[in-house]
Amino acid sequence: MFCHLVIAQNDINFKWWSPAEHGSQVIEGQAWFDELASPYDRLPKRLVNQVAPHIWELSKHSAGLMIRFRSNAEEIRIRYKINDENAMNMVHMPTTGVSGLDLYAINSDGMEVWCGTQTLIFGDTVTYVFPNLNANDGYHDRGREYRLYLPLYNQITWMRIGVAEDSYFDPLPLRKERPIVVYGTSIAQGACASRPGMAWTSILGRKMDRPLINLGFSGSGTFDMPLIDLISEIDAKIYVLDCLPNLSSYNWKNLEIENVQELKERISLGIMTLRRRQPLVPILLVDHPGYAQAMVNEKKRVEFSQVNQVQQQVFYELKQKGMENIFYLTKEEIGLKMDDTVDGLHPTDMGMMKYATSCEKILRTVLKEPTGISLTTFPITQYREPGNYDWENRHREILVLNQSNNPPKSVFFANSIIHFWGGLPQTKLRVEQTSWDKFFTPLGLRNYACGWDRIENLLWRLYHGELDGFEAEKVIIMIGTNNLHLNTDEQILEGLQFLVEAIKTRQPKAEITLMGLLPRRDYESRIKILNLQIAELASKAAILFKDLGHVFLNEENKINEEFFSDGLHPNAVGYLKLREEVKPLLMD
Repeated sequence: MFCHLVIAQNDINFKWWSPAEHGSQVIEGQAWFDELASPYDRLPKRLVNQVAPHIWELSKHSAGLMIRFRSNAEEIRIRYKINDENAMNMVHMPTTGVSGLDLYAINSDGMEVWCGTQTLIFGDTVTYVFPNLNANDGYHDRGREYRLYLPLYNQITWMRIGVAEDSYFDPLPLRKERPIVVYGTSIAQGACASRPGMAWTSILGRKMDRPLINLGFSGSGTFDMPLIDLISEIDAKIYVLDCLPNLSSYNWKNLEIENVQELKERISLGIMTLRRRQPLVPILLVDHPGYAQAMVNEKKRVEFSQVNQVQQQVFYELKQKGMENIFYLTKEEIGLKMDDTVDGLHPTDMGMMKYATSCEKILRTVLKEPTGISLTTFPITQYREPGNYDWENRHREILVLNQSNNPPKSVFFANSIIHFWGGLPQTKLRVEQTSWDKFFTPLGLRNYACGWDRIENLLWRLYHGELDGFEAEKVIIMIGTNNLHLNTDEQILEGLQFLVEAIKTRQPKAEITLMGLLPRRDYESRIKILNLQIAELASKAAILFKDLGHVFLNEENKINEEFFSDGLHPNAVGYLKLREEVKPLLMD
């Protein structure tokens, strides 16, 4: 919902939007939308008498909450009020982290950019102004996606986001993917990040590009059973349990823990409760990261060593008893050094990055989402032609189709060459819908191509569920022509290798056909050589290969312009030629 507020003279031509008053849920990072006492809370109100009062108060802090929107505004203004103006900062953490915001942009090529603020005012009303923003990236006039991270250690009572009246502004709906769920201590909540986007949980959410629910509570991540019970209600992608800093011996009296055995039982009960209620969701246990001063403070060394040994023992015993899908992140893998903390424990931004990077490494292994060095091997989104279709919406439509009563029999992954041919999911631009409907729809083939896709964009789609929820007979892939002007042949081949492995992992029974790139104007010679290499890749991967180049070339080995509309995309006649070549791939 937009509301028109005139707060200052220069705001007259601004329109203002309230996330809390929007007609649908747009605040990401929450799991119990219909049970919240306040729009920016993290725990449902039914827990008010089940958890300690300090946990309940911490649950009102907006740590991990994030709002996505698209805009082409040249200036974005944000105003909000926090509940406790006297607690804007802490002795070891700046105001910008405790009570501030953080704005990131995702450009049309899926690249992440941090937006620094020029005006920052903390007072009765907190004000952030982000001026001089480049309105567009060059592909279109719809601007880009923004991600707004909310304060780590304070409660928002109201918020307004303002852009110029003539600007495009579109709040984005919640991503429907299963979230990463982090339960832990002040380190998980965000202490001592300089700003909300630098909390390790926020960094991890961006690295994995997945929704993340932050259930970190300062001093209170203790395998508390009401919270374990609550967390088990979430259909998570993975649970990350990072509680050990609050389970050191200094806190045993408060938790009524008498000895190591009771500590062990507390940890074990929490893990087994989660596993019993969510038998298929992976669980990642995290070590105490250690104290920087442990080399000169024996008491501190014993504290973290003791809890790490206990949790590791629980982990190995559960593994020996047959518990599967449980993993461990060690202190050594986190790798905090003496200059990575503010006070010996709570990470600086540099320490937060190490925390997130080490966690990402394990999560990519657990979730089978490896990355490489080349851009073609790193999954990213795109937003290049919203005038023709919405890429994110098409991805969402594909996921719905996969889960429907009529899942696909076979799927075709490609770029605009196939996308704008026809089939489901439908798009407004369809060049040869009739031939698709007549020949491919009866064979159960779904068109999962996306215009302007590059290899890295398709890799993102595969990692984010477009081959999940059904069993395919055949998977056809033709991708890479949009990488030609950006990447070497070696980089393209490396990306294709990642795609093939991703498909094999997710559809091990499917017959996979890797197609060579169609010839295009001015690239004929390069594509011919590249396709020979793609054929070799397919052979080594033990999958099928199909090169259609000869159909679209003339006697001079240049494209036959009669079959193309623009030197790249087939015209109606070209699609009929393509149909005859693709159809045999679908026949038993």
